[in-house]
Amino acid sequence: MSTTAIVTRNVDWSDAATSEPYEAGWAETAVIFVRALKPPVGKPGRAHVEISPDGMRWVREGTSFELPAERDAIAFARVSQFGNWLRLACDFDEGSSLRVLVTLHLKS
Repeated sequence: MSTTAIVTRNVDWSDAATSEPYEAGWAETAVIFVRALKPPVGKPGRAHVEISPDGMRWVREGTSFELPAERDAIAFARVSQFGNWLRLACDFDEGSSLRVLVTLHLKS
């Protein structure tokens, strides 16, 4: 089984931002894609995969990556053995922002 879920669409991320959480306990692997819909303002920022047992309390899974540095560029991360809930959290320098599309691609 596989599915694709859009968890953030056409949203300007700045400061500390997160995607919508997604319940994916059935999946064995996930690929998280982040596409820049506009050029970043300032430094693009850094993304961190977060996991949760209940969709409300979050911890960093350990996977981090730089967000895209130009319009239409894509960054991604692969994760497995993540439990039930996934989301992406990002940190930006003051004054920096990025308009994003974030998708989860899950496979059992």
